[in-house]
Amino acid sequence: MLLGDRGYACQPYLMTPYPDPTTVPQMNYNRAHSSTRGCIEMAFEQIKSRFNCLRHLRVAPDRACDIVAYAVLHNVAKLRRERDPPLEPMEEMALVNPMHLDHRNDHRPQSSV
Repeated sequence: MLLGDRGYACQPYLMTPYPDPTTVPQMNYNRAHSSTRGCIEMAFEQIKSRFNCLRHLRVAPDRACDIVAYAVLHNVAKLRRERDPPLEPMEEMALVNPMHLDHRNDHRPQSSV
């Protein structure tokens, strides 16, 4: 399961926030989605700070195993309570042009949570 922002269309494997939440469960979902996404982004920043070679890396799928190895090493460092490297300021995230689909009828992943 992947988390995405509003720039992505909702897919069975991609959970995006409700565009205009109208119910309490939808608002709660969006709040949890935002909080979780923030934690994930912070973890990525920590890994990039620990392994600077990942900072501007664009990877083909056959190199993904290297990134998994860095993530494992990062988790080992966290388990051993090693000091985190200083975080660099987060780069401004580029906005993605949203795909306009009928989001009102396509929230299966969110509704099943």
